[in-house]
Amino acid sequence: MLTPGIPPPPNPPLDLLVANPVTTDPRKRVFAYEEDRGEWVVRLVWDADDPEVLEAECRQALYDRRIPRAQVAEFWAAVKRLIAPLGPLPVEGADPRP
Repeated sequence: MLTPGIPPPPNPPLDLLVANPVTTDPRKRVFAYEEDRGEWVVRLVWDADDPEVLEAECRQALYDRRIPRAQVAEFWAAVKRLIAPLGPLPVEGADPRP
């Protein structure tokens, strides 16, 4: 039997994504995964409010320079490995730092 109301939010696209509660808005459904790669961390973030977007972040404490080219290639290889179950995905933007 169907109940009236809005449909339930979609499930995360990858099994490795776990709930990442937003303390300022408990209604938001955000899921994330972090993988420690030594000096840096690769982080995937998916928000049920924008289900078509899966964010990939390279987190490292750098303030005065960009990450080295070799590390950029290593980051994208890690992202490709993590999203492999989804198949190839388009990249909408990369490196927004000026």
